[in-house]
Amino acid sequence: MQTQNRILDDLAKVASSAMGAAAGMRGEVEARIREQFERILTQMDIVPREEFDAMKAVAVKAREEGEDLAQKVTSLEARLADLEANLKPKASPSKKTTAKKAD
Repeated sequence: MQTQNRILDDLAKVASSAMGAAAGMRGEVEARIREQFERILTQMDIVPREEFDAMKAVAVKAREEGEDLAQKVTSLEARLADLEANLKPKASPSKKTTAKKAD
């Protein structure tokens, strides 16, 4: 019986160390894969999410400011048209030419 227990104990130790080695290898493989992905992404020149979000906010703000400016221009054009309409005389006087009499 002790022989079987000893064999089982040895098998358990081997299995345990194999599992530990496998876990270590798994961590190493994950680290290598992560490095490869980072290298590939760097070569692809992909923008980080934080930078994308910042630029998106800038674009939204610029669009809103552009729309505000367009409204102001439209309003100013309307006011200018009203002012020009008020400055024009309502009835244009006809020019009278005076002819000199020849004596």
